[in-house]
Amino acid sequence: MELDEELQAVLDEQGVVLTVGEVRRVAELIGRDPTLVELHVFNVEWSEHCSYKSSKASLKLLPTDGPNVMLGPQEDAGIVFFTEHEGRRWGIVIAHESHNHPSQVLPNEGAATGIGGIVRDVDCMGARVFGTADPLRFGDPTGENADRTRWIVSGVVDGIWQYGNALGVPNLGGDIYFDETFDDNCVINVVAIGLVAEDEIIHSSVPPNAHDEPYVLILVGKPTDDSGFGGSAFASKILDEEEQAEDRGAVQVPDPFLKNVLAMRKANEAVRERARELGVTIGVKDIGGGGFACGSSEITAAGDGFGIDIDLRAVHVGLDGLLPETIMCAETQERYVVAVPERFADEVLRIYNEDWDLPNVYEGACARVIGRITEDEMYTVRFDGRIVIQAPVQVVTSGIEYDREERARNYAGVEPDFERPADLGETLLAVLGSRNVCSREYVYRAYDSEVQGNAVLRPGEAGAGVARPLPGCDAAVALAVDGNPKYGRIDPYWGGANAVAEAMRNCAAVGAAPQALTDCLNFGNPEKPEQFWEFRRGVKGVADAASNLWLKGYPDGTPTPVISGNVSLYNESATGSSVAPSPIVACIGVMADFAKAVTVQLKRPGDAIYLLGERKDELGGSAYYEVLGLGLGRNVPQVDWAAERARIYAITDAIDAGLVAACQDISDGGLAVALAEMALGPFGRGDVGADVAVGSILNGLRPDRALFSESGGFVVEVREGCEERFEALCAEYGVEPMRLGETSETAALEIELDGEDIIEVPTAALADAWLGGLARILHS
Repeated sequence: MELDEELQAVLDEQGVVLTVGEVRRVAELIGRDPTLVELHVFNVEWSEHCSYKSSKASLKLLPTDGPNVMLGPQEDAGIVFFTEHEGRRWGIVIAHESHNHPSQVLPNEGAATGIGGIVRDVDCMGARVFGTADPLRFGDPTGENADRTRWIVSGVVDGIWQYGNALGVPNLGGDIYFDETFDDNCVINVVAIGLVAEDEIIHSSVPPNAHDEPYVLILVGKPTDDSGFGGSAFASKILDEEEQAEDRGAVQVPDPFLKNVLAMRKANEAVRERARELGVTIGVKDIGGGGFACGSSEITAAGDGFGIDIDLRAVHVGLDGLLPETIMCAETQERYVVAVPERFADEVLRIYNEDWDLPNVYEGACARVIGRITEDEMYTVRFDGRIVIQAPVQVVTSGIEYDREERARNYAGVEPDFERPADLGETLLAVLGSRNVCSREYVYRAYDSEVQGNAVLRPGEAGAGVARPLPGCDAAVALAVDGNPKYGRIDPYWGGANAVAEAMRNCAAVGAAPQALTDCLNFGNPEKPEQFWEFRRGVKGVADAASNLWLKGYPDGTPTPVISGNVSLYNESATGSSVAPSPIVACIGVMADFAKAVTVQLKRPGDAIYLLGERKDELGGSAYYEVLGLGLGRNVPQVDWAAERARIYAITDAIDAGLVAACQDISDGGLAVALAEMALGPFGRGDVGADVAVGSILNGLRPDRALFSESGGFVVEVREGCEERFEALCAEYGVEPMRLGETSETAALEIELDGEDIIEVPTAALADAWLGGLARILHS
């Protein structure tokens, strides 16, 4: 016991968060006590962030393969088939990560480097990055920590636009939720997508050819400094407000202009093109979490039977006197490692250092050979002629795995008993102006969505962004992100399932058939049985939804694959409060003709308005309950797999057939908000109204419950004269289209029941409540 206490004291002094048991396991695996440098390398490689030591077993629940999958979640990004064009097969590359802890401590830098890292993940697969998305979760902007929450919101948004705009990658979408459980731990997720030809995919591993000829490892990018040292371990710890000042050193420093040269202005692509010309196979890996230690060890371990011998003095550094553990584990941004044949190395160095002049883009930036690939399967690192690390590379990267205890938590919430509000029009305005429903235009207007010239639908125009990324080809890609944390607070399973269903609905609502998913699983402390149960249940919800909402156009039972993702645990403060269970899902959809994409805004008077999806008593976690101060409730929306599938299939077919003028999925705020948003359009300037009657869709519910229920579905504007074809198409899938009314020349939302208006609000009034809501909340 005394020895354990002494060892713990040493670990604490060195800032190593490995447990005593884990350090003893390291010693057992390498056959001796680890060096100090090895301790720091294992500290990052065996962190929750890098090793997934608590989540590996649970992630096996997810369906990750499918007939359209080019590459599953085993590398930096996943790839799904997009289209064939001029005899070549093209894929969409997608990656999804979190930057939660860094963004709580330094919001601007944390969010900016999150964007930088996710772009590198896609770029290193050989792809051209053409879009990002940013699902964001913040604390209560009007609660006891309002000033801090608003500071974090401002910093995060600034970090995203300052980095993304300078980099030249358009923002295609995102979402924002506010909830008091994020007061001490914001959740900042980032998604990036890119385009790659199947025959140009580059893997994040040493190529098999390294068995046949000598290969070396080249480090490219900024000079290594001490920024982000311990970042991966920091991302795997509980946040303590009193320690946040010292934690700031664990946050990386962004440089979008150097990244622009490497990724967007095609220095990396120049190397790839030259390699193809010479018939040379290379491997590329982004350096992010865990720094050079993770990048160099993981690209080696991902190969078949390789080791590496590194000269740490060959690493270019930006500060004098850096310790070897700092050089290994600092998370300096804008760096890659590239495995190339030794005969090709000089040419690679010339391309980066001379053709693209990296040393003059950023002081000290360059490309250097820093190691040689071996076949001894050892990870060997030398510093000033002495070996500071020598361990089997698979031991370094394989980490450890825990079988955590789980215990179901008891949710004590009940459905509220309350009288219907006297004025449902005023209630609708209050919901439209509320923090989780109001327009996000105040945020996304700072983002450049037009750069690269591929945008078809931009943020706000629909629930999914749409881009046409392949020149000369009409095929388009839709990207949607979703995940309501209030559902997760009630039941993490339905939080996960609804995140999948809503992301797929948002792609379908623009006309794109969902093709693949990613997930970022943001949860609390896995060492606490109830919080680990939340995690397991959330993963099960995502897995069941992906397995039951089948790929359209493939045999029944074909899951929609989860091809990439991330796990973020320990989103808990030192006070013991954890974030709401927050599985956040991104969905990629594909459509053959970008010109058929539809927006949410109503188009012309005289068209029919239909509802797909019956209204149920499912207001648990709803915006309606929040506005009325009724708590969370209990009846969270539950996805009917068969009905959800059928509606997604029907709506994508109807849009492809040209029957649909506008479409909106039903989620936050229910049917009433969906109708209002269709009348408003993205900027509140809609001049076509809606005149509907809801008597036929009440399904035994009180009118307010039916209007604000968040049961999934679609509201559809069907072009005049196409009603019979639309109804027949829905019938083919067993979907009942419920006709509500029609679009109107009067710019207003009118909802009738039994011949009387229960809501009659001009679009201008809807706009006043909805458009300025977020600015009022953040600056009141």
